[in-house]
Amino acid sequence: MAQTSAVELDVRGRTVRVSSPERIVFPERGLTKLDVVQYFLTVGDGILGALLERPTTLERWPKGVFEGARMATRQDSTGDAFYQKRVPQGAPEYVETSRIAFPSGRTADEVAPSELAVVAWAANLGTLTFHPWPVVRADVDKPDQVRIDLDPQPGTDFTDAARVAPHVRELLAEHGLQGVPKTSGGRGLHVFVPIEPVWSFTDARRATIAFGRELERRLPDEVTMKWWKEERGRKIFVDYNQMARDRTIASAYSIRSNARATVSAPLTWDEVDQVHPDDFDVLTMPERFAAVGDLFAPLVAHAAPRYRLDSLLELADRQERDEGHGDLPYPPEYPKMPGEPKRVQPSKDRDRAR
Repeated sequence: MAQTSAVELDVRGRTVRVSSPERIVFPERGLTKLDVVQYFLTVGDGILGALLERPTTLERWPKGVFEGARMATRQDSTGDAFYQKRVPQGAPEYVETSRIAFPSGRTADEVAPSELAVVAWAANLGTLTFHPWPVVRADVDKPDQVRIDLDPQPGTDFTDAARVAPHVRELLAEHGLQGVPKTSGGRGLHVFVPIEPVWSFTDARRATIAFGRELERRLPDEVTMKWWKEERGRKIFVDYNQMARDRTIASAYSIRSNARATVSAPLTWDEVDQVHPDDFDVLTMPERFAAVGDLFAPLVAHAAPRYRLDSLLELADRQERDEGHGDLPYPPEYPKMPGEPKRVQPSKDRDRAR
């Protein structure tokens, strides 16, 4: 089929060019690149609010999501899709950036969206999923969000995560916190909590670990904090390392790279156990957004109220003092961190086997 000429869209006063607008991105749904761009514009206030002023990694699928498509990795760069941490060359002058530092000590200038045209421009490059940091560019070392990732393990699914959700809400309230739940767009459930940006990544991660440990204590048959997959069982894993530096979660309203073109949908607490991730996709979310508005608005940069972590950090102190708990392993690409336990898979730990 002959290539269709590019189209130009007016995005709040900016002209954004969409090349090959009829290129198929999601074959099973018949969705084109122009459909994807227009989806983001339809939920514009929501997606921009989720990304506003945040260093953001772009998950790009320039060839679309087709059967057999692969994500490039550090070991194999020949995939059909890739994560772009540095701002792409040739970006328009209105694409602003934020300099961030990786655990390795290297730095990069990442896209930090400041207006909706940036989202449309990135979508034209094949970006489906936006992965923002839990910081704003004014201070990239102080998170303004705590992100609780309820990750279903093999043998469990979204329904199991939804069953844990009321306990997450209750425990947050006990520590003076309120969060907003959202689907991951896959099997998982995320809860984002806006916090005052006065703590380090280490503090925010430590608070998240304390939260997860208490949730596990209350729901030992349903929740796990075990980092090693071989130890988790059929439970919901609270992925505490999502609060480590340079770990990101798909933003609200991002499109996920699956055949249905599902999206990460903010929810009310009352509907968590009434919905399924497949309910929310590129075709259904615009109508929902028009009906319920931006449920994720409390997480927009500088929105109020923002909460404090003192109570969770005090819980961490008690867990360490009274129960002997210490730190937990960091992701494998991190340098060895102070106080971190051995980063050895239990089945390969010779000392443990003795």
